[in-house]
Amino acid sequence: MKKSSIILIAIIAVAIAMILVIYTDSSTYSTFSEAKEKQTELYVVGVLNKQKELHYDPIKDANRFSFYMYDNDSTECQVVFNGSKPQDIERSEQLVLTGKMEGNIFHASKILMKCPSKYNQDEVEVIETNAAPQTAMN
Repeated sequence: MKKSSIILIAIIAVAIAMILVIYTDSSTYSTFSEAKEKQTELYVVGVLNKQKELHYDPIKDANRFSFYMYDNDSTECQVVFNGSKPQDIERSEQLVLTGKMEGNIFHASKILMKCPSKYNQDEVEVIETNAAPQTAMN
């Protein structure tokens, strides 16, 4: 086999792999019910349940924030975010969570908030957890 044929086959293989990666990563918004069935990382869009308490105790655990949210099917679910409480989450109009369901609790790795603003109509804030915990050095 010629070198050019081997190179061409390798380029085609890489192109197919890239297309598959792009295709599988381009997911749509799901609901909590779909997240429970699929057990994979999904995007869930909804609104904060402002009737229930937000649980965040920075003294006890600064990297644990939990709250309740309704998805687009009006299904309520408890959400646990392994990070600090996002500023002004109570004022958010809509939340987009990235994460997966574990039992009856949705574990979010990222929170996107659509917040009302008198200056920017569609302001979106992105909050995500760090991959590795950081330690303070003296």
